[in-house]
Amino acid sequence: MSPDPTSQQLDEETPLLRSEGNATAKKPQTPLPWRQFSMLLVLQIAEPMTAQVISPFAPQLIRDIGITHGDEALVSFYVGLLYSLFFATEALTIFHWSRLSDYIGRKPVLLIGLFGLSLSMFCFGLSKTFWSLVISRCLNGALNGNIGVMKSMTAEMTDSTNMARAWAFIPLAWSSGSTLGPLIGGELARPADRFPNIFGGSEFLKKYPYFLPCAVPATVSALTWIVIFLYLKETTTPQISISQLLPWKKRKVVPSPALGPPPVSSSINDKPVPIRALFVRRVLIATGSYAGIALIDIAFRTVQPVFYATPILFGGLGLDTPTIGTILAVQGIVNGVMQPLAFARLHDIMGVKKLWLFAVTCTLPMVALLPTLNTLARPSGVIQSVWYVVALQIALVGCTKFAYGISFMYITAASPNRASVGATNSFAQVIVSVIRTVGPAAANSAFSISIEKQYLGGNLVYCVMASMVCMAIGVGALLPRTMWTN
Repeated sequence: MSPDPTSQQLDEETPLLRSEGNATAKKPQTPLPWRQFSMLLVLQIAEPMTAQVISPFAPQLIRDIGITHGDEALVSFYVGLLYSLFFATEALTIFHWSRLSDYIGRKPVLLIGLFGLSLSMFCFGLSKTFWSLVISRCLNGALNGNIGVMKSMTAEMTDSTNMARAWAFIPLAWSSGSTLGPLIGGELARPADRFPNIFGGSEFLKKYPYFLPCAVPATVSALTWIVIFLYLKETTTPQISISQLLPWKKRKVVPSPALGPPPVSSSINDKPVPIRALFVRRVLIATGSYAGIALIDIAFRTVQPVFYATPILFGGLGLDTPTIGTILAVQGIVNGVMQPLAFARLHDIMGVKKLWLFAVTCTLPMVALLPTLNTLARPSGVIQSVWYVVALQIALVGCTKFAYGISFMYITAASPNRASVGATNSFAQVIVSVIRTVGPAAANSAFSISIEKQYLGGNLVYCVMASMVCMAIGVGALLPRTMWTN
């Protein structure tokens, strides 16, 4: 007698998406809940805007503060340190924010994160010393629990029929923020110097030349806070109310969100698993795929603006801040257009594993074009052929971003059960935050050493980044051809 389909044992290689001939592949696509999902997209715009706004002016800001004492080789090191501090503090706190969201709900944690983004960016714009910059970036990372929570909410809003479509739109919102951030940072940095007719009389902006570009994303985060507070609906059932967590409220003893597991639910399949249950092969492989592309991406994104700002003689292109901001903005636009237009289609044509490997492989020529650009610029400066290569590099950057959506889908599918999606996402985000802590410092330190010591003809940093790509491809080879299912 054939076994009951509902009682079949499923292993970790069982496909989530069946072949076209099977009934599950013909299941009609569930419409996306656009009213609620669009608010997550707005939130996705605010996040990268605050992160990327400092990219165009960070090298000049480090020079202005004077901590390098005129040593150009140290600029990239301190820029990388600023990036790394954000991810280091985020790694220490993000898992606790996501676990807290399992207790008090996703929405309150999102509101706390938005408040932290806004406050930290105002502080960053008012900073006049390196240590005040450090405190601002640490505050930004420590209060930012939104990344893991947003992924959990996306998973809770979707199912297997519309998940790929949702992940195609999220990079569009992220890219919009990544586009606006550098554009704002490049155009509004030092406004009293760039726009003397408008801001020349402001002593405040002369004293704090980087406040205006920081204030814009800080204000956007504050406005987003209002939208989320008024209109976003909760996607999970809170186990306790926020008032029960307040120390001056008399309440019954409940398990600590950071230490104890959530209360037992009515079904074992709906019960969040303990942390140790996340250390299984499929969760680790899915997390490794995310960590691999994140390491390459953060290393490239921190080296890229420093490379553009470094004089041609020292191995860069010698571009000014507005030009760097424009390039990064165009890069964000291209990425934002490519994701919704091509991601879901390529997902259906190539499959998840092949698309991930294709995206990661594109990072090899993307990195290789950096020394190529300097070689082209050395004889005659930044001529037309240089801009053609920059355009090709921007297109390759857009292709690499496909890997993110695939990794997020793998991580969601790897979750032991639906009640553990938040814990699984936060676990992956902790690992990636640690990776992103190491990535900027390692890449920019290698860039500094390459300039100062001329190791491998000044190309040491690109060899380091190429080794990151090879490691990521090795992890990606372990991914199954189709998604896991519980």
